[in-house]
Amino acid sequence: MQSSSAHAHSLVREHFPTLADDVSKFPVREGEDPWTVDEVLEIAESLIEEDQRLKVELAESDADLSEFLRNSGDGSGDDQADYGSSSLEREQVLTFVNNTRDVLEQNQRAIARIQAGTLGTCEQCGLPIGKARQMAFPRATLCVSCKQKEERR
Repeated sequence: MQSSSAHAHSLVREHFPTLADDVSKFPVREGEDPWTVDEVLEIAESLIEEDQRLKVELAESDADLSEFLRNSGDGSGDDQADYGSSSLEREQVLTFVNNTRDVLEQNQRAIARIQAGTLGTCEQCGLPIGKARQMAFPRATLCVSCKQKEERR
Protein backbone atom coordinates (compact mmCIF):
# COMPACT_ATOMS: atom_id res chain seq x y z
CA MET A 1 0.00 0.00 0.00
CA GLN A 2 1.21 3.50 -0.87
CA SER A 3 2.01 5.92 1.96
CA SER A 4 -0.25 8.96 2.16
CA SER A 5 2.66 11.20 1.17
CA ALA A 6 3.50 9.06 -1.88
CA HIS A 7 -0.21 8.95 -2.75
CA ALA A 8 -0.44 12.75 -2.43
CA HIS A 9 2.64 13.11 -4.64
CA SER A 10 1.04 11.00 -7.38
CA LEU A 11 -2.21 12.99 -7.03
CA VAL A 12 -0.23 16.22 -7.44
CA ARG A 13 1.15 14.92 -10.72
CA GLU A 14 -2.40 14.05 -11.84
CA HIS A 15 -3.92 17.38 -10.74
CA PHE A 16 -1.13 19.55 -12.09
CA PRO A 17 0.37 17.96 -15.21
CA THR A 18 1.73 21.32 -16.45
CA LEU A 19 3.01 22.55 -13.09
CA ALA A 20 6.61 22.92 -14.28
CA ASP A 21 5.42 25.43 -16.90
CA ASP A 22 2.76 27.07 -14.70
CA VAL A 23 5.16 27.95 -11.87
CA SER A 24 6.57 30.83 -13.88
CA LYS A 25 3.11 32.47 -13.81
CA PHE A 26 2.91 32.65 -10.02
CA PRO A 27 3.68 36.21 -8.89
CA VAL A 28 6.16 37.17 -6.21
CA ARG A 29 6.62 40.34 -4.23
CA GLU A 30 9.50 42.66 -4.92
CA GLY A 31 12.73 41.19 -3.58
CA GLU A 32 11.44 37.60 -3.49
CA ASP A 33 12.94 34.81 -5.57
CA PRO A 34 10.64 33.32 -8.20
CA TRP A 35 8.57 30.30 -7.22
CA THR A 36 10.22 26.94 -7.76
CA VAL A 37 8.47 23.73 -8.75
CA ASP A 38 9.52 22.18 -5.42
CA GLU A 39 7.94 25.03 -3.42
CA VAL A 40 4.64 24.73 -5.26
CA LEU A 41 4.76 20.93 -5.03
CA GLU A 42 5.17 21.25 -1.27
CA ILE A 43 2.07 23.47 -1.07
CA ALA A 44 0.07 21.27 -3.43
CA GLU A 45 0.96 18.07 -1.58
CA SER A 46 0.03 19.58 1.77
CA LEU A 47 -3.30 20.78 0.38
CA ILE A 48 -4.11 17.41 -1.18
CA GLU A 49 -3.12 15.50 1.98
CA GLU A 50 -5.25 17.82 4.08
CA ASP A 51 -8.08 17.55 1.56
CA GLN A 52 -8.09 13.76 1.92
CA ARG A 53 -7.91 13.95 5.73
CA LEU A 54 -10.75 16.48 5.90
CA LYS A 55 -12.99 14.36 3.67
CA VAL A 56 -12.55 11.41 6.06
CA GLU A 57 -13.19 13.61 9.12
CA LEU A 58 -16.24 15.13 7.46
CA ALA A 59 -17.71 11.71 6.63
CA GLU A 60 -17.16 10.56 10.23
CA SER A 61 -18.63 13.76 11.66
CA ASP A 62 -21.63 13.60 9.33
CA ALA A 63 -22.25 10.05 10.57
CA ASP A 64 -21.97 11.23 14.20
CA LEU A 65 -24.37 14.08 13.52
CA SER A 66 -26.86 11.77 11.82
CA GLU A 67 -26.64 9.45 14.84
CA PHE A 68 -27.31 12.38 17.21
CA LEU A 69 -30.30 13.47 15.19
CA ARG A 70 -31.67 9.94 14.95
CA ASN A 71 -31.35 9.39 18.71
CA SER A 72 -32.32 12.88 19.84
CA GLY A 73 -35.50 11.82 21.57
CA ASP A 74 -35.05 8.19 22.47
CA GLY A 75 -35.46 7.55 26.16
CA SER A 76 -33.15 10.17 27.55
CA GLY A 77 -35.95 10.99 29.93
CA ASP A 78 -37.30 14.35 30.83
CA ASP A 79 -34.18 15.39 32.72
CA GLN A 80 -33.27 18.90 31.60
CA ALA A 81 -29.59 18.27 32.30
CA ASP A 82 -29.58 15.27 29.92
CA TYR A 83 -31.40 17.29 27.30
CA GLY A 84 -29.00 20.23 27.71
CA SER A 85 -25.98 17.95 27.52
CA SER A 86 -27.29 16.31 24.34
CA SER A 87 -28.01 19.69 22.79
CA LEU A 88 -24.54 20.96 23.62
CA GLU A 89 -22.90 17.87 22.18
CA ARG A 90 -25.01 18.10 19.02
CA GLU A 91 -24.10 21.79 18.63
CA GLN A 92 -20.40 20.97 19.01
CA VAL A 93 -20.57 18.29 16.32
CA LEU A 94 -22.54 20.61 14.04
CA THR A 95 -19.98 23.40 14.55
CA PHE A 96 -17.13 20.98 13.81
CA VAL A 97 -18.89 19.75 10.63
CA ASN A 98 -19.47 23.32 9.42
CA ASN A 99 -15.87 24.36 10.17
CA THR A 100 -14.50 21.26 8.44
CA ARG A 101 -16.65 21.98 5.38
CA ASP A 102 -15.35 25.56 5.29
CA VAL A 103 -11.70 24.47 5.46
CA LEU A 104 -12.32 21.77 2.84
CA GLU A 105 -13.85 24.37 0.54
CA GLN A 106 -10.87 26.70 1.09
CA ASN A 107 -8.47 23.82 0.32
CA GLN A 108 -10.28 22.96 -2.89
CA ARG A 109 -10.25 26.62 -3.86
CA ALA A 110 -6.47 26.76 -3.25
CA ILE A 111 -5.98 23.64 -5.37
CA ALA A 112 -8.04 25.28 -8.13
CA ARG A 113 -5.87 28.41 -7.85
CA ILE A 114 -2.75 26.31 -8.47
CA GLN A 115 -4.44 24.67 -11.46
CA ALA A 116 -5.51 28.07 -12.83
CA GLY A 117 -2.05 29.58 -12.37
CA THR A 118 -3.31 32.21 -9.91
CA LEU A 119 -1.63 30.95 -6.74
CA GLY A 120 0.00 33.88 -4.96
CA THR A 121 -2.25 36.53 -6.52
CA CYS A 122 -4.44 38.57 -4.17
CA GLU A 123 -8.07 38.12 -5.15
CA GLN A 124 -8.89 41.66 -4.11
CA CYS A 125 -6.11 43.88 -5.46
CA GLY A 126 -4.35 41.52 -7.88
CA LEU A 127 -0.92 42.09 -6.31
CA PRO A 128 1.29 39.24 -5.10
CA ILE A 129 0.34 37.72 -1.74
CA GLY A 130 3.94 36.93 -0.92
CA LYS A 131 5.67 33.57 -0.90
CA ALA A 132 6.23 33.42 2.86
CA ARG A 133 2.55 34.10 3.57
CA GLN A 134 1.39 31.66 0.89
CA MET A 135 3.72 28.92 2.11
CA ALA A 136 2.73 29.43 5.76
CA PHE A 137 -0.97 29.55 4.89
CA PRO A 138 -1.55 27.86 1.51
CA ARG A 139 -5.26 28.75 1.55
CA ALA A 140 -4.51 32.49 1.66
CA THR A 141 -6.33 34.41 -1.05
CA LEU A 142 -5.56 37.96 0.10
CA CYS A 143 -2.33 39.87 0.60
CA VAL A 144 -1.65 41.18 4.11
CA SER A 145 -2.91 44.69 3.29
CA CYS A 146 -6.22 43.48 1.87
CA LYS A 147 -6.67 40.99 4.72
CA GLN A 148 -6.15 43.79 7.27
CA LYS A 149 -8.72 45.98 5.47
CA GLU A 150 -11.18 43.08 5.45
CA GLU A 151 -10.73 42.46 9.18
CA ARG A 152 -11.32 46.15 10.00
CA ARG A 153 -14.72 46.07 8.33
